[in-house]
Formats: sequence, C-alpha cells, structure tokens
Amino acid sequence: MRSEGRLEGWFSGDNELIERYRFETSTRVINNPKVVSFDWLKSQKLDNVRKLLKDQLLRRFLEMKGNIFPNLIRVFYTKLKFEGNNIASHVNGVDMEITHDVWTAVAGLKYVGLRINKGNLGVVEDFNKIQYYKSCLKNQQAQVKTCSVGDLKLDERVLALIVTWILTPRGSNHSVLTEEDLVYIYCIMKKIKINWIHIIKEHMQNSMRLSDYHYPYVVLISKFLLYFEVNLEDETSELVKSTQEMKNGSLSKMGFTKINGKWMSKDGDHGGSSSVAVADFDEEDQAADMDIHHEEQPATNFGVGTSAGDQGDEMPSCHLLKDTW
Repeated sequence: MRSEGRLEGWFSGDNELIERYRFETSTRVINNPKVVSFDWLKSQKLDNVRKLLKDQLLRRFLEMKGNIFPNLIRVFYTKLKFEGNNIASHVNGVDMEITHDVWTAVAGLKYVGLRINKGNLGVVEDFNKIQYYKSCLKNQQAQVKTCSVGDLKLDERVLALIVTWILTPRGSNHSVLTEEDLVYIYCIMKKIKINWIHIIKEHMQNSMRLSDYHYPYVVLISKFLLYFEVNLEDETSELVKSTQEMKNGSLSKMGFTKINGKWMSKDGDHGGSSSVAVADFDEEDQAADMDIHHEEQPATNFGVGTSAGDQGDEMPSCHLLKDTW
C-alpha cells in the first residue's frame, strides 16, 4: 500500500478517488505486456502476417517496448474519463487529453476504419462465425467441437495470439476464440481496415467496468505519460523484457516446427504458413516497407524506457484450454 502522502499527491486530497484507488484499482492486476517485432516476422518468412498487420497501421503499437509505471497506470485508470471520441485522465498534476493526434503521434494509430464492438459485429458484412472458423483450421474436415486456437493454420494462429495478448489483451483463456476475436482475425485477413483506437478505448472501458478484467495497454499508457511529460521521478518502473517478445519458441509451443527454413505444423502437412518468402517480394515492396517504418516512427523522443457463408449457423460452445505465449 502506498503512503498516505503519496496518495494525497496523486489524487490532490480527493477522498473519493483515494478510496477508489485503495479498494479497487490498487488491487487490480495489470496485463503482462507482449511485443511482436516485424523484423522477426520477416526473418521467419511470416511475410503475409507482417504485411497484413502493416496494412492495419499496427507496426509501432505492436512493437512498443520500454519502461512501464504500474502505480501510475492504476492512477491513470482511476481517473480515466471518456469524453466524446477522446479519453482523458489526470496524473501527477498533468491533464492528459488523448486526442486522435496524440494516438497517431504515440502509437501510429489513426481514427479510421470499422468501429467494431460486441454489440455491432454485424457491421462486418458476409461474416459467418462457424464457417469462417472452419476455414481457418489446419484440417478443414475435422469435427468442430470447440473454437480452440490450437487447431488453426499458422497465419491465423499467429494473428489469434496477437489479438488475444496485445490488441485486446485478457488475463486468461487465450486458447479460446470469442466471436469478436474471429471478427478481428477475419478483417485483418481480408484487409478490412479496423478502427483500433475505438476498440482499444472500448477495451479500456470494459477493464474499468468489469472486475474480472485486468488493466490492459500498460506500455501504451506509459508512453502517454512520457508524451505529456508527467513527472516520473521516484516512481516505480519495470522494463519490458525480451522474454515478453514473440520468438521462435512461441511458434514451437503452438505446435509448429521449422523445416527447410519454413514453419510447418508438427502434425503433418496441414497448417503451414500462407506467407510467401521474402525473396518473392520485389524492390517496390521493400521500399514501401522502409517508408512505412519511417512514417510510423514517433515524432517525439519518449525516452527510456470475401463471403464466409450463410449467417444463420451457430458457433459451437468453447471450452477453456491451456495456452502459452
């Protein structure tokens, strides 16, 4: 528990906020941050995944690393407000209004694309949950009893990992795909632009409202603190470690093995990546890659730190399965 003086400073003597912090936000678990390097995706010839994520303007967001500030992240959530299309908070005497321009400057995200949430999944035309899930399976003739990630082809499996651990992170149950997860994967694979700012803000709001949610986006929020020049002196910080990055071992744990430089399913020929080799891209693609990477670099130095079938089918029930990063 923080000292009384520290709490007074964080919340300017507001007893209601202090009590909320004491009995709610201070005890809430924060998500363990995860990172995906686009250079690693390229080195492993997961070029289709890399290009699809770049099309969504997700490179800088997915690659975010640095110091995180757990206590101030909880202060941020204690004071978080949703004001129209913006979010706002107040940390260590600094008002933080996170506008669309701030999202772009810090995370490279833009307020464009489909605004998808649990209540309006129908905005994605021609999506059928069960038929799409079947189309993602390594063995599409298999009986479908659960929507487990373990049965997915490589590209879809990697995207499922990124969706459930980074884009809409949760504390557990990473091996089961919800309908929302499948919609996100579907849109990414079909190159349908998603409004990720909208989705991230909704996920933040759910984390405040639902007690079983962990606090998400700890690296992003720490970057916001740096962007607004919040005083971080004497604040507890932790560094995102290399063990939190997606590496070759992550693919091995998924049940894939590397054969002749290409990742394949360990249980047979099913499930290999649909990615093409790096050599198959021409110079124009490589130049575009460099341009996008340059465009998405922060302007500020933040310091250390197709139709899927009829929509009448029902998704089979999903059971909790163990998963690892």
